[in-house]
Amino acid sequence: YVTALPEGPIGDAALQELSRYGVDTSRVIRASGRMGVYFLEAGSCQRPSSVIYDREGSAISLISSQAFDWTRVFSDARWFHCTGITPAISAEAALLSHTAIVAAKKAGCTVSLDLNYRKKLWGYGKTAPSVMGPLVSLCDVLIANEEDIQKSLGIKEPVPASMDDLDGYRALMETVQNRYPNLSYIAITLRQSVSADVNGWMALLRSPQGVYQSRRYDITDIVDRVGAGDAFSAGLIASLAEKPVDAPYALEFATAASCL
Repeated sequence: YVTALPEGPIGDAALQELSRYGVDTSRVIRASGRMGVYFLEAGSCQRPSSVIYDREGSAISLISSQAFDWTRVFSDARWFHCTGITPAISAEAALLSHTAIVAAKKAGCTVSLDLNYRKKLWGYGKTAPSVMGPLVSLCDVLIANEEDIQKSLGIKEPVPASMDDLDGYRALMETVQNRYPNLSYIAITLRQSVSADVNGWMALLRSPQGVYQSRRYDITDIVDRVGAGDAFSAGLIASLAEKPVDAPYALEFATAASCL
């Protein structure tokens, strides 16, 4: 786990919480700054959720890319995952993301990136496509939804109007593959929001062996939809790391994990 946490009791509590779940925190940097937070107003019925981000001045937004010993960080690593939220919070964090990905590739790691476009975070003078495009060109696995691709990569062609337009999603994946031939896998999550409490959910995965689609889940009485995308990424990474030749299984496992 590679990040920068604030010095003091809040940083101590964060380290203890990570360690409680068995996460190796030996690569965590303690630095000046504070803990970044966000506030969630949960949606209900036809009212969507609303998020307020509070990341300015956080330790991770201020840390220099030179603060990490990258040779040590990736000495026993096989996979490095980065979220698009990190390069969105500051110019320093964008440089940190780029440096980390370059170092991971040099160390022989598979690199995955979840675009995770968040309009409210891009406020330091750089556009998302100018930052995210070069990052994607270095990665092996891309995870996104249609809005992420449009807003983070500047792809302006029409995106599918609904999750039933699977041919449209396949064409969108083809466009991304043509622009970034370095990608071995492209995963797109499809969500149909009937209301805040009722969602349809499925995903597509483009692999060297072909394009696969998962089963569709119709989810009712949603308790908490925050983190579904991260659960998808975790499921996909775990599956591909364990069974890299079984793309259909990886897709089904990731989609089920995010559904749950």
